[in-house]
Formats: sequence, structure tokens, C-alpha cells
Amino acid sequence: MRASRLLSILILLQLRPQITAPALAREFEVSVRTILRDIDELSAAGVPVYAERGRGGGFRLREGFATRLNGLLGDEAQALPLLGLPGAASELGLGGASQRLRVKLQSALPGDTAALAGRLQARLHVDPLDWYQGGEPAAHLPALAQAVLECRVVELDYLSWKGERHWRAEPLGLVLKGGSWYAVMRAGARTMTLKVSNVLTLAVSDETFDRPDDFELAAWWQASLQRFERELRPGMAVLRLTAEGRRRLVEKGSYAAQAIAAATVDKRGLARVRLPIESVEQAARLVLSLAPEAQALEPAELRRQVATWAGQLARQHKA
Repeated sequence: MRASRLLSILILLQLRPQITAPALAREFEVSVRTILRDIDELSAAGVPVYAERGRGGGFRLREGFATRLNGLLGDEAQALPLLGLPGAASELGLGGASQRLRVKLQSALPGDTAALAGRLQARLHVDPLDWYQGGEPAAHLPALAQAVLECRVVELDYLSWKGERHWRAEPLGLVLKGGSWYAVMRAGARTMTLKVSNVLTLAVSDETFDRPDDFELAAWWQASLQRFERELRPGMAVLRLTAEGRRRLVEKGSYAAQAIAAATVDKRGLARVRLPIESVEQAARLVLSLAPEAQALEPAELRRQVATWAGQLARQHKA
């Protein structure tokens, strides 16, 4: 670990004209005292690093000094797909590897390209979570990720809405969606998706399995999402929406946005929208949440349910 940090410090010093000990400590998540010892060790090894004291000071390399010690270690190669997602890399136990990989790649860039990449990194941040949402804790994620990479059979206890269940499965891949991690696993003839935060216990066995040659994680995930959307909303409702109602309905998700895109708008600015629904009750709550910008047209049960609940609301809210 220390040797990797020394190498990363050396590469980072090549990328920046000057950097302070506190900045290096934050970069590598160690104390300032540890950084000072690392600098002393680099100097003792013949690296021409020296310090400038006072305001605006810091460590720098002698002008003209350069090294190309930028080969990738095993964990750094694993972190390559997560280079732009430091949070996800940390959750997988690859945070340090991702940070080392970043500075190595920057050091390999020619001329001013490295400086340009550094400016872009300092001025561009990717946050994969939606507003008012936080990532879910997934305690077993690093072990599960290792099992995916090594094709090892796992045994786990899993809590779903149906209750707790034990699975013996072959982990085929991991997916990060909306701040939550999902594991795609094969159990017998079934390929399924499990939410990693709902895994109660996990044991990685020494038994390995052969990953299917024709399995493509991205393609399987996309098909799974489409199948889930169809099964989740098997019904259909017809709504009449104002422009404001359409704007508010789009916020409900991609399925609503697709329905609005296919709608027709009359001369009054009202759109007739065919919207997939889970149930009459769910659709009635949706219509009421859009009031007064939405009107239920079909099916008849939906119109009756909206009218019943709207009447109850009116009576409850009379002065």
C-alpha cells in the first residue's frame, strides 16, 4: 500500500507544478505527518523533490525531472470502468485503486493534454443520484464484486417483499442504477436481479462456475427493465391533460414521458394521453395528484374511483 502511494505521489508531483502537504494528505486520505515521511522517503531514494516554505509554498520536483512508472496494477485495471465514478469505486472497495489509476493516466498524457485533463477533472463532477436521494448502504458489495470477477458461487440470505429466502447462485454482474446496486445472478435455469442492500448474509465459496459465453450484461439489463415496465403496468388509462398537467406528468418517469410524446393535442391545448397503469387505484391517485390539470376518460372504473375520492376530499375540506 505504501509503495503504491509513493508512486502515486511521484506521478502527482509531475502533473502539478506545486502541491502542499495538506492537499496530498486529503488526496490519499492519510495524515500530513504520513505525507511528510513519504516525501522524505522519496528524497532518500534520489527523487529530486524539494519544498518551498511560506504562503503559496509546497512540494515540487526539479524542473525537467520525469518518470514513466505508470503501468497498471491488478486492482487499478479493475477500477478502469469506474474511472469517472469515484463514489462507486469506493463502494466496491476500489477507491484507492481508482485514484492511483487517474493520476497514472494523466501522467501518460503528452504535453498540455495532462493539464487540460486536470482542469476538466477539477471543474466537472458527476453525481449519479437524483435530488433528495442518498445512496443505499450495501455492506456485502465488495465481496460480491470479487465473486463476480472470479466467477465464484455464492450463498446468501435475501430479504424481499415476499419475505426472507436463501439462495445458492452464480453472480454474473453488478449494475448501479439511481444510486442503488443490483446483482444479476443465475440460480439453476433462472436469471434474476437482487438488490444488494437487501442481502442479509453472504458467503463466497471456493467453487467456481463457467460464465455463459452468450451473456451480455448491458443487453440483459435493458431487456429486464423493459419486461419489468410491462409487467408493472399491465393496464391502460386514457387521460385528458392541460399543458401544465403534461409537464407535471412527465416528472413521474420515462413511461409517462413516452405516453405524452405519443399524445395528440387539440385546438384548446388539451392532450389525449394513453397511459400504462398498475391498477385503477394507482391511476386514480395519480389523476388526483395532477388536479385540476387532468381528467380521467377511460376506463369507466377509473372515472368512478376518481369521482368517489374527489367527493370524499370535498366533504372533508368544507369550511
